Amino acid sequence: MIAALVPGVVEGVEWLALALAALTVLLLIGTGLGGLLGMKRWGLPEALLAGSLGLVVAPAGLVPLLPQRVIDLWDQLPLPLLTLVFATLLLGKPLPKLGGLWRPLSAQVLLALTLAFGQFLVGGLAVLLVLQPWLGVSPVMACLIEVAYEGGHGSAAAMGPTYERLGLEGAQALGLAMATVGLLVSTVVGGLLVVLGRARGWLKFPEALLIEEAVALLEEETPPLQEVPMDLPLEAGTVEVPALWRRLADWAVNLALAGVAVLFGCGALAALRFVADASGGVFALVIDALPVFPLALVGSLLVRLILEKSGQTQWVSTAIQGQTGTISADLLITAATACLDLSLLAHDWIPLTVLAMAGLLWNLGVILLLAPRILPPDWFERAIIEFGQATGVAASGLLLLRMADPGDRSQAVTAFSIKQLLLQPLLAGGVITVVAPLVVDGWGLPAWTGLCLGLVVLWGGLGLWLAAREKGAT
Repeated sequence: MIAALVPGVVEGVEWLALALAALTVLLLIGTGLGGLLGMKRWGLPEALLAGSLGLVVAPAGLVPLLPQRVIDLWDQLPLPLLTLVFATLLLGKPLPKLGGLWRPLSAQVLLALTLAFGQFLVGGLAVLLVLQPWLGVSPVMACLIEVAYEGGHGSAAAMGPTYERLGLEGAQALGLAMATVGLLVSTVVGGLLVVLGRARGWLKFPEALLIEEAVALLEEETPPLQEVPMDLPLEAGTVEVPALWRRLADWAVNLALAGVAVLFGCGALAALRFVADASGGVFALVIDALPVFPLALVGSLLVRLILEKSGQTQWVSTAIQGQTGTISADLLITAATACLDLSLLAHDWIPLTVLAMAGLLWNLGVILLLAPRILPPDWFERAIIEFGQATGVAASGLLLLRMADPGDRSQAVTAFSIKQLLLQPLLAGGVITVVAPLVVDGWGLPAWTGLCLGLVVLWGGLGLWLAAREKGAT
């Protein structure tokens, strides 16, 4: 019996190795071409170009070089890759101290909550008032703005199967297309916002800055390593360890730490499903659809907390954790983009356009009308980073901030980073992103949209009340 299974296992491993090798080659080619085209200057991931090349060489592409088996394996990669991204998010960063940051942090959190739940709100209104009466689309489509704009390509790819089980055909392709639109819009429209903000005097630290100069600040070259004389004698009792082996050991330790975070997520999900199976009801439905990556983020937090409490943070490398997350995200975007169903996108371009415009107008309205009234004096710097993240990705927000505040004199990065730590487990691929389509399917879209309206009024109103209270106190 076992002997009969061995050939199939070996063949499966060979196909997986081929799929990963082809994906890596595509990413390397896309990175090289993207560097020549200067894609990073505009905050666009080079993995998008790599994924587009994958579409060309896919079985349905212009030059069908890859077998369908490879594409099928790529289609299964987004969820495990996103889990690894989440497992590295908090490992390499010191856990922040919240003392003295309540006021600016509370305003940042309330602005982000208003943006996110507002995306659910305008998505629900667009589907209820326009797309369902005219085109008869699935009500679950109302969740696409948040999962694609807030969550990006990773969340869109990982949540696609859940949306499809709830009746939204081709959800992964639609979500990825929305996320790509968000990336482009966040850079182009965000850059125009910075120009407008400088002209209107909204910047607390106004300084003229060209896009090229802003990117140069983000792409500072690492200083060259100092040469170490090779002819120095070793001290007695010391053992020479080649630099390569030390580097490999560092990578092995850091990957193991990320693996512990993933294992915690898997164990926590298994425990939740065990409890859910016994209890049944709505809780069971939610846990059944819950992916592992939000729990891997909790594992990342716990591993970091243990290292800090035990004084063993020297084992974790910020650079390696960051590189691991970046490589995983690039592979994810490449694989997900290469598996896009272009015929489906051509068929559904009208609802995609309506949702993309609704999400963009909402984000602009919050940034221009609400942000100056609830944020501290450096409101524009804090708001522009939120616009970039809520429309594209966090890197888009950082690029726009560098254009607006090249000297890094505002408190935007600190408040934004702590806000991400607090809200990442909930939104942008977190628990609320997972639960939202289940609530739409169970309660109905009108009830979910009404709930989001109430939450938007709550978060926005609380932000205005805190700002007015502080202003009155001064």
